[in-house]
Amino acid sequence: MIPSNKAQMAAAAYRLPAMDMDFLLGDSTRALRFQLEYMKAEEHLRKWGVASTVIAFGSARIPENDTNGWYQAAREFARICSEEGGAKLSNGQPRQNVIATGGGPGIMEAANRGAYDAGAPSIGFNITLPMEQEPNAYSTPDLTFRFHYFAMRKMHFAIRAAALVVFPGGFGTMDELFEILTLRQTGKMDDALPVVLYDSKFWKGLINFPKFVEAGVISKADLDLFGFADTPRQAWDELITRGLKVPKE
Repeated sequence: MIPSNKAQMAAAAYRLPAMDMDFLLGDSTRALRFQLEYMKAEEHLRKWGVASTVIAFGSARIPENDTNGWYQAAREFARICSEEGGAKLSNGQPRQNVIATGGGPGIMEAANRGAYDAGAPSIGFNITLPMEQEPNAYSTPDLTFRFHYFAMRKMHFAIRAAALVVFPGGFGTMDELFEILTLRQTGKMDDALPVVLYDSKFWKGLINFPKFVEAGVISKADLDLFGFADTPRQAWDELITRGLKVPKE
């Protein structure tokens, strides 16, 4: 009697590697998954001609009608940036200063919405989380990504960043802010990359920045790595003053 090969055909070892989810999601292929997260987003960004971005960070917990006006400020700033920064270029040149957010609710939604108001594309770099993981409705669908690895998400934030505007937020916002400041301080990012903190009263009340200098843990010059703004237009003007490049039409 000729034996059946059903066992061989059904064995996990016989599956094509690209079709074997157990293999693809296993420990030995973590580096491959990391690479795929880079490649997929990169491919879409290149297709859209995104050369540079303006990152908008801030809390996912800020509602549209917040009493501090942070949501509306982020929305208005993103509209100004999108209209004046080069994100809407349709002359075949690369798009510049495209709004990029974490893709979620709150301040992220507000910034994507501001770009949407201007008729410009915007990016949502979402991350899979137990909460707050669904994309907002305003980021450009073809530029709305989902990451598993925080490190790769951070890399995509950084590699095209031309500027950073940080609205009030929690631990995640602090993490992203100090990540960028550290990259600036250590020369791992462009020295001309401007960083602006929105709502000076909030930031100066939250963090005693001069205390870092007083304690000798940073240099006085490090305080020049960022500035403050209290209106959307002031935030945009501060970026320009600090060296943000805007293409000519």
